[in-house]
Amino acid sequence: MDVRTAFFALLVAVLGVIGFLLVDPFLQYVLAAGLIAFVLFPLHERLADRIGQRLSAGFLTAVTFVVAIVPLLILSLIIIDTTISFLTELQGSQLSAFIDSIRRFLLEDLGAQPEQVAEFESAVLAEFEGLLDASTDILLTQTLGLLDTTVEVGTGVLILAFLLYYFLVDGTELLDWTRQVTPLSGDVQDELYEEMSRVIWAVVGSHLLVAIAEGILGGLGLWVLGISNAAFWAVVMVILSVLPLIGIWLVWGPMVGYLIVVGDPVGAVILLVYGLSVLAVVDEYLRAILVDVGSGIHPAIVLIGVLGGIYLLGVMGLFLGPVLLALFKAAVTVFDRTHGIPSAG
Repeated sequence: MDVRTAFFALLVAVLGVIGFLLVDPFLQYVLAAGLIAFVLFPLHERLADRIGQRLSAGFLTAVTFVVAIVPLLILSLIIIDTTISFLTELQGSQLSAFIDSIRRFLLEDLGAQPEQVAEFESAVLAEFEGLLDASTDILLTQTLGLLDTTVEVGTGVLILAFLLYYFLVDGTELLDWTRQVTPLSGDVQDELYEEMSRVIWAVVGSHLLVAIAEGILGGLGLWVLGISNAAFWAVVMVILSVLPLIGIWLVWGPMVGYLIVVGDPVGAVILLVYGLSVLAVVDEYLRAILVDVGSGIHPAIVLIGVLGGIYLLGVMGLFLGPVLLALFKAAVTVFDRTHGIPSAG
């Protein structure tokens, strides 16, 4: 390597590092824009033939915000309002009713002594008040932190919209430029893009579909049984559904115990049967068919992708994390097929 080549390579490396530092604060929005553009591009191509590239891209960008971003903001407000209302109600009549239900359960059903029940009740109240105070402090801290990051989030959302529009308009040119500067043969690039496209559709589409289906079914079951804040718990179940090997039983399972404690054994049995016969079956088989089989990604890897994605990229890492790991697997798979060492025999 001569001096000129070395200098030019160093210049490219330095500019690349500077470029990454500039993009890093909004990396999650850039990746999310690329992912959304990938999902919408087939529809954009069909629509662009009728109304034009820019009008189609603008329309799909607007629809994405109306269908996805705005509901997410509304749900965030609902979660905050529900949490505050829940903590407020626990300080009032609901706390007394809950303690009375536990007292009757211990005295009548378990036959405990009144002195033991009184001691247990005092201990529970003391622990609960401490937990409630800590929860209130955490909620206020997080709420203030959310307000502090409003400007950053707003800027990121604007960047997402801007990039989504131009990814749709100039996506083909960007892909052609990538193919030109990538030092791989055309056949290898075709195979790489095909494998990446397959795993992206399998992971993103299937995870999102399963999560929404389980959240709707779970929330509907809680609503039919008259459990308050069913919409809030439906959102929680959507989030938990993205996590493989964890799932929405973390919501409906404790709800069964709650219904027993408050004196609704019939509702508890119905929810238990519904959870085991409907929710568990949907989680097990639909996820296995659409996610694990389709993507070829082990559930443990998906779990690491989700948790690592949240840690690295925030809320959007729920979907970006598994996709990035799936892309890594696709690249390794194609490399092994095209440049791997042949096996002996």
